[in-house]
Amino acid sequence: MHRYLYFTVFISGLCSLALEMAGSRLLESTFGSSNLVWAAVIGLILIYLAVGYFVGGKWADRSASPRTFYSILLGASLAIAIIPLVSKPILNLASQAFDQLRLGVLGGAFVVVLLLMAIPVILLGTASPFAIRLAVQDTRSVGRISGRIYAISTLGSFIGTFLPPLLLIPLAGTSLTFLIISGLLLITSLVGLISTGLSNRAKLSLLSPLLLLAAGTWLQTLPTRSTEGMIYETESSYNYIQVLEFSGYHLLRLNEGQGVHSIYNPDIIRYYGPWDQVLAAPFFNPAPVDPASIRSLAIVGLAAGTTARQASIAYPGIQMDGFEIDEKIVQVANTYFAMDEIPGLTTYIQDGRWGLEHSPNRYQVISIDAYRPPYIPWHMTTREFFQIVHDHLTADGVMVINVGRAPQDRRLINTLASTILQVFPTVHVMDLPDSFNSLLYATVQPTLPQNLEDNLNALLPRSDIHPLLAETTQFALANLQAAPPPDIVFTDDRAPIEWITNNLVLHFILSGQTEDLE
Repeated sequence: MHRYLYFTVFISGLCSLALEMAGSRLLESTFGSSNLVWAAVIGLILIYLAVGYFVGGKWADRSASPRTFYSILLGASLAIAIIPLVSKPILNLASQAFDQLRLGVLGGAFVVVLLLMAIPVILLGTASPFAIRLAVQDTRSVGRISGRIYAISTLGSFIGTFLPPLLLIPLAGTSLTFLIISGLLLITSLVGLISTGLSNRAKLSLLSPLLLLAAGTWLQTLPTRSTEGMIYETESSYNYIQVLEFSGYHLLRLNEGQGVHSIYNPDIIRYYGPWDQVLAAPFFNPAPVDPASIRSLAIVGLAAGTTARQASIAYPGIQMDGFEIDEKIVQVANTYFAMDEIPGLTTYIQDGRWGLEHSPNRYQVISIDAYRPPYIPWHMTTREFFQIVHDHLTADGVMVINVGRAPQDRRLINTLASTILQVFPTVHVMDLPDSFNSLLYATVQPTLPQNLEDNLNALLPRSDIHPLLAETTQFALANLQAAPPPDIVFTDDRAPIEWITNNLVLHFILSGQTEDLE
């Protein structure tokens, strides 16, 4: 009896943390994966568990019965199965509200989905105190048994932390992950209840909850979000991924879908987005810069390869290394964005900082396109990271960073520029018109804005180069900004990027503005 009780405690611990991980992914497709979303999920899960511990202790003292114990967990399994069924229409409504920035609907949906998790998590929280009450036969063994039960539960929680993001969600999707978690707890509870000596009729009635799980599988045929123009969606360990199609263009959107991470049209090369402006980076060096001399480029945050495709056309023969942490994005890029057909591109499925640091190559241009508020990996904002970038650039190398910002709020730009200037001698800032994007160009050698104009004058008369080079250089020159004022410097020891990005997101939402391109 005690062995199965311990096994049940292990499963309940596994399900509680697996539910937390699956719940966060459920919210990410609409609300994103910012630390605010994670804080809300983790904080409320802890509150729900605390309530469960309290309720479980009192419940166990009033009804110290294995049948009650397994019935509670049976109820938890059914409550878990209901979450994706009920949340699907709510999140679809929320996704439309997000696109239109209707804050009341958006906030209400967020709260409702979190409340849906209250009942199953509270019921799961009752497991450990209830199991202790059932297992203790002698008060002299209370400490030993309670320690064992909490250790077993914590071990289950450890497994449950990794199971959804590394296995279940990539293979089965978020909705089916909830049903798998529910099914595991359901079977465990049913076996426990049957072992308590139920009548045959009661045993048969216990099988009826399986119908709920069977009916729930239809969720897999429904899209996670109802988005106009969507032709494909999938989930990975890192992102909820969408491909949209409009007027012959394919757009890559991630998570809550604000902004476009890549764009593709086989007949178009200029998109007037931040990708184009990477091409202007070499021309911040003293003139004349011969386009034929640009032979190497690294892209940290490859996405679906828009920048790489443009560079392969503007700089024929260029060799490019693209670093993308999400393998699923690369698969989608090859299928819907023809990224595998880009000449000279080598793709690495790696974290950008780690991949660049361990690359044996040096590059003339390094493009950092791996962050957009609130998804800015702090380890790519520090002085130490920019030193890695500097060390992998040639003597005439240029780093270019695509940075999202809020209207009238340039603190992120100022902070990054101040940090970069700890390593690079010069930083130039260009604002992309009609967007919330700025591009920062940092040069290995000291440079002046006049260099850009001199190179533009050298490019304009040439007919042997792609016109995109002169166009993007002219665009960069026309939108150069004044040198940013000094601000704090980020280091690997202290990089409070969340303070800035959370405030930027709040200002962005309150501004009521949206944009089409990242």
